Amino acid sequence: MADGRGAPLAALSTAANVNEGTVLERLVDAIPPLKHPRGHPGRPRQRPDKLHADLGYASRRNRAALRRRHIAPRIARKGIESRERLGRYRWVVERDFAWLHANRRLLVRYERDVTLHDAFLHLGCALICWQLLHPNP
Repeated sequence: MADGRGAPLAALSTAANVNEGTVLERLVDAIPPLKHPRGHPGRPRQRPDKLHADLGYASRRNRAALRRRHIAPRIARKGIESRERLGRYRWVVERDFAWLHANRRLLVRYERDVTLHDAFLHLGCALICWQLLHPNP
């Protein structure tokens, strides 16, 4: 899961045979709370206002879960919402996948230990954040 600029907010690794739509709730709950500057009133916001997703996440259960968390679901619907309209937002996440797959250890999983693979996944996400903060001229 990434924000509008492409900075990874949360990442989960699952088995290859797990449908991505079944882990949406775990992924949304894995987003850490935002830290407000000192003196900023109110509770820190823990979740995004809206979530853009492709057809892999299109189910009534996912839409209801997002609404319970006060997140507006912007999930493509078969035959109703075109993929072109959603593509304006999805390219940011696809770019993140391309950046993650530039690391060979994440493209092909060599590790048997899940914790080691997750460590490389989080390191890759940290490198993406570094690229966003310090763009190459």
